[in-house]
Amino acid sequence: MIRTQRLAAGVGALLATLAVGIAFPSGAVADETTANAPKVDLVLDVSGSMRAKDIDGGTRMAAAKQAFNEVLDATPEGVRLGIRTLGANYPGDDRQTGCKDTAQLYPVGPLDRTEAKTAVATLTPTGWTPIGPALLKAAGDLDGGTGSKRIVLISDGEDTCAPLDPCVVAREIAAKGIGLTIDTLGLVPNVKMRQQLSCIAEATGGTYTSVEHTDELADKVNQLVDRAADPVVTPVAVGGADSCTAAPTLKSGLFTDREEFGRQRWYRVDVEPGKELRASVSVAADRAVNPSHGVLLRAVTVHGREIVRGEAAGTGRTDVVSAGLRYPKAESDEDEAPAETVCLQVTNSFSPAAGVKTTPGMPLELTVDVVDGPSPASDVASFGLGRGWWLLGALVLAGFVAGLLWGWLSRWRVAIWRTN
Repeated sequence: MIRTQRLAAGVGALLATLAVGIAFPSGAVADETTANAPKVDLVLDVSGSMRAKDIDGGTRMAAAKQAFNEVLDATPEGVRLGIRTLGANYPGDDRQTGCKDTAQLYPVGPLDRTEAKTAVATLTPTGWTPIGPALLKAAGDLDGGTGSKRIVLISDGEDTCAPLDPCVVAREIAAKGIGLTIDTLGLVPNVKMRQQLSCIAEATGGTYTSVEHTDELADKVNQLVDRAADPVVTPVAVGGADSCTAAPTLKSGLFTDREEFGRQRWYRVDVEPGKELRASVSVAADRAVNPSHGVLLRAVTVHGREIVRGEAAGTGRTDVVSAGLRYPKAESDEDEAPAETVCLQVTNSFSPAAGVKTTPGMPLELTVDVVDGPSPASDVASFGLGRGWWLLGALVLAGFVAGLLWGWLSRWRVAIWRTN
């Protein structure tokens, strides 16, 4: 009897140990999944100017609320989403207090759609526009974890809390190296707001979009939230060469390199018949540089003939300048036609400010994608005007007929005048 009880106790202890051993790995997996989950913080301007009725016949605030409800319904399950406001609580005239008016309306975490919608419904346009302080707080909201982090800022005006420049704040966030991207959307934009929101986005590799309709706002925010859920692509380090003959051959992917001031880097890509090469490059000024600069991306043959180019210029307001190009390779009548080797040349016209070190080179990010070629009947880039030739022909014919009619009418009027 005693032996039986001891045996039962031993079996029970063994089962308990196994249960504990199984439970802990499950918890570890859950914690790891949560740590890798993508995070998005929607930062909404609730300042007094959001009362303006110029979006689809309603107020800007009503458009934002409707768009947010659609976004909350469409948010992927794996995304940890939060909502932060700026200018939502302080209605007074004290600037110092108004520039601290930013609060977390809904914490970043698993989404309860009903609770989040209820919180959004309570918002009323109120106060100032402290974009800089709100971005700093939003970066803190997304702290921790290894998944992608994205701030989506929706505003209808520029920051009112200088000298804390939100563009400088965005650069400081980017300098921390935490992989946080800020995308900005401007409601009914003006020139100053467009410049400021563009600078914020470009400082972190994000995008700026102007929005004037409710459906546009909902669609764009949905795109950005979905983008956060996409797997994070890790760039591959590659060393470009000083000439095409010595350049490394790249496949489709994202690559990083360093380029010295005023120098060039070469890379090679094989493009098969019927395929299209899409390439873009971004060069970042990670130190003080003179205001005027530019980036040139060229696709040339191995014999040095230029195929196509993309270029962009900067004025010193942004830290990154990007350029891109497309090259469709026509189909071949041969069954096994060889691929064409295309040489990509990256050149910059940055110049360092006085006393700035020129080494190492500036960070360079190159995206290469070789995709299926365009349809011969519809693609403008592949065949000049494409179907536009029909329109051009119709316009020429219409002009010719109109000229004949006008000449005949003019002669008839002259003849009538002479007769009378």
